[in-house]
Amino acid sequence: MPEVTFLDATELVINMGPQHPSTHGVLRVILKLDGEKVNGTECVIGYLHRGVEKIGENRTYQQFAPYVDRMDYVASVSNGLGYCLAVEKLLNIEAPPRAQAVRVILTELNRIASHLLWLGTHALDIGAITPVFYCLREREEVLKIFENYCGARLTTHAFRIGGLQYETYDGFEEEVKKFCDWFIPKVDEYEELLTNNRIWMGRLKGVGVLSAEECKEYGVTGPVLRAAGVQWDLRKAQPYSGYEQYEFDIPTGENGDTYDRYTVRMEEMRQATRIVRQAVDRIPSGPIMGKVPKVVKPPVGEVYVAIEAPKGELGYFIVSDNSTQPYRMRVRPPSFVNLQALDCMVRGGLVADVVAIIGTLDIVLGEVDR
Repeated sequence: MPEVTFLDATELVINMGPQHPSTHGVLRVILKLDGEKVNGTECVIGYLHRGVEKIGENRTYQQFAPYVDRMDYVASVSNGLGYCLAVEKLLNIEAPPRAQAVRVILTELNRIASHLLWLGTHALDIGAITPVFYCLREREEVLKIFENYCGARLTTHAFRIGGLQYETYDGFEEEVKKFCDWFIPKVDEYEELLTNNRIWMGRLKGVGVLSAEECKEYGVTGPVLRAAGVQWDLRKAQPYSGYEQYEFDIPTGENGDTYDRYTVRMEEMRQATRIVRQAVDRIPSGPIMGKVPKVVKPPVGEVYVAIEAPKGELGYFIVSDNSTQPYRMRVRPPSFVNLQALDCMVRGGLVADVVAIIGTLDIVLGEVDR
């Protein structure tokens, strides 16, 4: 029987998103299908665009600080740290040691919270319902610490240019230590549910493979890059906020597939807990703010500062013209850059694999669109 064609085409072009729950926000993916096989994709973004960078050029340096919390809204603390470090470099100032230690604690707790939300939703996409309840239970304990510290749970505005917004509250260290002791057995519990589960392994192993060379070509960073075997972490390669003082390992994978990205993030949660424990034990006394002028007017110049956010390299490029507002503000968000690799990862796979691969990239559309 001859092959039936429609308008001289055997491909079926369909939309996945922007309202699809598995696109993790408002991402529209145009899929070109041959039956269940994916021949190509095109990502359509911009549904959550708010002009954050242009807003930054029309606000003072201090006024713009809360806006960055709204980009990757599940890792607000990391966004704020990167921005503060960039402005501090422009001003040639440094946060006091106490502020740096607290920054590390809050940022690593935020990494854990971000990975927990990723794990719960990723497992839910693939059909495992239980992990999302477990992960949100543990994430809630991190959010309680944030709420006690600065009153916010999601868009956590924790830092100021030059240091911290608030001094730590009574019992802060004890609460953080208690969380660390309680949390590690929970990670083991997640692994018991998933790591050697044959359905989980069948859905993830060999799916969405991205080699180390392909990662470098696309500019992919974070857990996706490390899963391909590249031991690159800005906390080790270009230490900031005193990360050189802490002992921790950089987990890597071998195959660069979706399963390796899962195991890398699981180990990252353990390593983040290890860093938090060290930081809590050595919080120095002293001021929480450096000497920052009331009116921030950095000298003429430009700066690029990058940190290791939960999703990869988050960089801020700021140009100063010696006024109270940035002349140019540009953000390098890891979700946006990592999303470029989606087409390479899904070609030749099945429609069901697209869901698994979008989940394993751990994108947040507030950061992609800005």
